[in-house]
Amino acid sequence: MSSRITGKFKEIRRKEGKAFIPYIMAGDPNIGRTRELIRILEECGADIIELGVPFSDPLADGPTIQKAAKRALDEGVTLKKVIELVGNMRITTQIPIILMTYYNPVFKYGEERFVHEASAAGVDGIIVPDLPPDEAGNLIKHAGKSGLDTIFLLAPTSTEDRIQKVAKASTGFIYYVPITGITGSKLSPDASIESHIARIRSVTDKPLAVGFGISTPEEAAGISLFADGVIVGSAIVKRVAAPDVELRNYLLSLRMAIK
Repeated sequence: MSSRITGKFKEIRRKEGKAFIPYIMAGDPNIGRTRELIRILEECGADIIELGVPFSDPLADGPTIQKAAKRALDEGVTLKKVIELVGNMRITTQIPIILMTYYNPVFKYGEERFVHEASAAGVDGIIVPDLPPDEAGNLIKHAGKSGLDTIFLLAPTSTEDRIQKVAKASTGFIYYVPITGITGSKLSPDASIESHIARIRSVTDKPLAVGFGISTPEEAAGISLFADGVIVGSAIVKRVAAPDVELRNYLLSLRMAIK
C-alpha cells in the first residue's frame, strides 16, 4: 500500500505539476497557532507539510528556525505533543504531514515507540537530518513495518556511494539540499543544481524535492523547473507572526510560482 506522500507525488505527476512543501515549526508560537497555520497552508495550496519538532541543539538550522524552536520549547512543546497535534489534525485534514526531527528526541522516545505512535497518529514521513542511512537501519525497519516514509538528504558534496545509499533508503521522496550550510542560507540558483539533480536521477526515479535557501517566488519557480517538489522553510517561519492576509498572499505567490 502506497503512502499518502507517494500518492500525492503520483497525483501531481499525472497533472504535470510540482509539489509545494512548506515547513513550519510545531508549537511556534504555540500549538493553537500551529493548528491554524496547517489549515492556512492547506488552503493556500500546500501539497505536503513539513512540521519541525523543536530541539535545543538544531545543528542544521539557521537563526530563524533556531529562534522558532526556542519559542516552542519555552511553550513546553515536546515530540509527544507534536505527535498528538498531528493526531488531532487528522479529524479535519488528510494532507500528508512529515516530521522533521533530530535524532536525540527520537532516541530518548525510543525508535520503535516513536514510529508506532507517529504512524498511528497519522504522520506520513520522517526526516532526521543528523541520522545518515548507514546508521538508520533500525529506524528504517520499524518505519517500513508501520508504513512511515523515511526521507534522507543529499547535497552537492554527496559521493556516488552516498547517492546510492540514500536512493535505496529513502521512501516518499529524496530531499536535496543545494547549498552547503544551514537553513535560511542564501540560495544562488545556477546550472550546478540541475546537473547534481540529473546525477541523482541517473540512479533513481524516486521524486526529488529541493529545500534550504529558497525564499522568493522567483527562486521557487527556478527550482521547480527541474525538481519534483520545492520546500520553503525559514522564509515562511519569519512570517508566522505576520497578519494572516500577508502570510496568505506570500504563500499564494509561492504556490503560483511552483508549476
